[in-house]
Amino acid sequence: MVNEKLLKQAREIVKNMSLEEKIGQLVQYGKLKERQWDLVKKGQIGSFLNVSGAKNINELQREILNSDCKIPLIIGDDVIHGYKTIFPIPLALSCSFDLELIEETCAISSEEASSEGINMIFAPMIDIARDPRWGRVAEGAGEDPYLGSEIAKARVRGYQRNNWNDRPFVTACAKHYIAYGAAEGGRDYNGADVSERTIREVYLPPFKAAIEEGCGSIMCSFNDLNGEPLSGNEYMLRKVLRDELNFKGVVVSDWESVEELIDHGFAEDKKEAAYKGIKAGVDIDMNSGTYEENLYNLVKEGLVDEALIDEAAERIIALKLALNLFNISEIDEKLSEKVIRNKKYIDVALEAARKSIVLLKNDGILPLSKNIKSIALIGPLVDDKVNPLGCWACKGDPKNVVTVLEGIKSKLSEDVVINYSKGCEILEEIDGGIEEAKKVAEDSEVVVMVLGEAGNMSGENNNRAYLDIPKPQKRLLEEILKVNKRVVLVLMNGRPLTLEWEDKNLPAIVEAWHLGEQSGNAIADILFGDFNPSGKLTITFPRCVGQIPIYYNHKNTGRPTFKKYLDVEETPLYPFGYGLSYTKFEYFDLELSKEEIKLGEKIIAKAKIKNVGDREGEEIVQFYIRDISASITRPVKELKGFKKISLKPGEVKEVEFEIGEKELALLDKDYNFVVEPGTFKICIGPNSVEGLEKELKVVK
Repeated sequence: MVNEKLLKQAREIVKNMSLEEKIGQLVQYGKLKERQWDLVKKGQIGSFLNVSGAKNINELQREILNSDCKIPLIIGDDVIHGYKTIFPIPLALSCSFDLELIEETCAISSEEASSEGINMIFAPMIDIARDPRWGRVAEGAGEDPYLGSEIAKARVRGYQRNNWNDRPFVTACAKHYIAYGAAEGGRDYNGADVSERTIREVYLPPFKAAIEEGCGSIMCSFNDLNGEPLSGNEYMLRKVLRDELNFKGVVVSDWESVEELIDHGFAEDKKEAAYKGIKAGVDIDMNSGTYEENLYNLVKEGLVDEALIDEAAERIIALKLALNLFNISEIDEKLSEKVIRNKKYIDVALEAARKSIVLLKNDGILPLSKNIKSIALIGPLVDDKVNPLGCWACKGDPKNVVTVLEGIKSKLSEDVVINYSKGCEILEEIDGGIEEAKKVAEDSEVVVMVLGEAGNMSGENNNRAYLDIPKPQKRLLEEILKVNKRVVLVLMNGRPLTLEWEDKNLPAIVEAWHLGEQSGNAIADILFGDFNPSGKLTITFPRCVGQIPIYYNHKNTGRPTFKKYLDVEETPLYPFGYGLSYTKFEYFDLELSKEEIKLGEKIIAKAKIKNVGDREGEEIVQFYIRDISASITRPVKELKGFKKISLKPGEVKEVEFEIGEKELALLDKDYNFVVEPGTFKICIGPNSVEGLEKELKVVK
């Protein structure tokens, strides 16, 4: 989005600005009080967040254009999974493996937000996450760098589609740079102590992908990395991000993270924090006022070279040029009425919700028949309109949420008896609630229990030490099973839960996540078979918290067959890539176009997949590689591709994947991508633990 041509234009603008005005471009506030209005009138502020409504934003733009500076404002917002049309949380939607659908949800979010004056979206979150205790796992695409990179590109494409000319364009802001998902113990804001190899192999690829897709801005993270907080980490921001990845866009701090260099013990006061932030390469100081209060004096005292201020201001103004803000700063205040929550967007929200659902277990009870005589709906989330929106629901309105109760009622005739009991609250018991629920369950042909987490139990600073279904709900579930064994568990949650007991004792488990406003309709479609589940997990479900971190692409040890634990199986409960369907798929005839190739050659791996069930269904075919022996130890498996196919009963399709340098390369000891001669295992299968395998030899 930001390129050399725009930077050159911005350079000419900056030449005519005062030092105070240039520093103002580096200042962003998330509040609008008298102090901020004063900065607007002086032309000494460059951006805002948490300001909403076209009328308010137009007033701000008019005011700053009347100042001596006359440079329009960037207006940001946390549009994580929808603006007013709310889609599934990103972790849920990643389970669709549907890049076009993911892109479309982001384009819709951007369209809605821009219609009310937003031109910077603080998303996508592209942190790789291997610890489900961390609350922000809900905001990303799971544990895999390859899939995370593909989804990062899709989301940037969507947010920055900008297919309009009646308002400013929108920039994505990829976050959080970097290794934020590696926070120790899954505790938000904690430091991360990881090797440079892990940074480059695991955490950096999605950011590289976002930059290659043209992402206009990047947000640096709260955490320190190997002893240096990212808002003051010159190596990661200047050498790696700027020099190696050639990022020309804007770096934004996270909320007050420049000032928090003091809390990290990395700066003595706000003056030193401002010095270290600008020196490291943070262009915009979000909300702390650290730059506003200190950069002028730092320059005048000769401690900060004014050229650093110029460079940051040039990048910010170049982004504003890219956003067309100099040509269009105000928007039609009635525009949003034509854009927000139209039927097409709501239809996409339903499709996204359906495709995000993962069927974890089914002993034949699903899909339910619409001819049942009675059904019990039990649980605190059955008729809940708030929590299905999930964390970071932006401007979503609970009144637009379709509950599970409403969704199921719409499927069944009036002859079906629908018995409903809340049973308990999400975190508390209700006096007499279990007894009432047991009576409802006892009198019903089948029981659907909707349990899980509140929307605010995941997201920023919402971490959990235990990942069980909350105790009141777990006790409710146990009691219901005593009176009726035909229980379908529907989970609403923002992270993997530990479900070993549930897996052993229940006939069916549906992972429905926080699906947004179309939750009830999507869940009902799955339960009654109007939509065949096709989602697959993008993050591993552990058996217990003690297994964490657990992820599929781990390294072997020198003793790979030895026990990992004395008291629990070492395998996950549900692995990466896992998900069931109402039909069955058979994989066969894996072939390589060559079983030995020379360095630089490409081959095709192909396999056949047959629908051996009696229903049409979609299958996400996954392609993995393992480098058996190399100069650097490699993971036991690495996802290198996937394709989603639809098969009618009895139908067979052949799926092909190309294998070349990109798929076979590793980072050598000097962090250069190379392909080494050796033996590789090629696997095509339905998930990370099953599939067909063949060996490929690569020779000089």
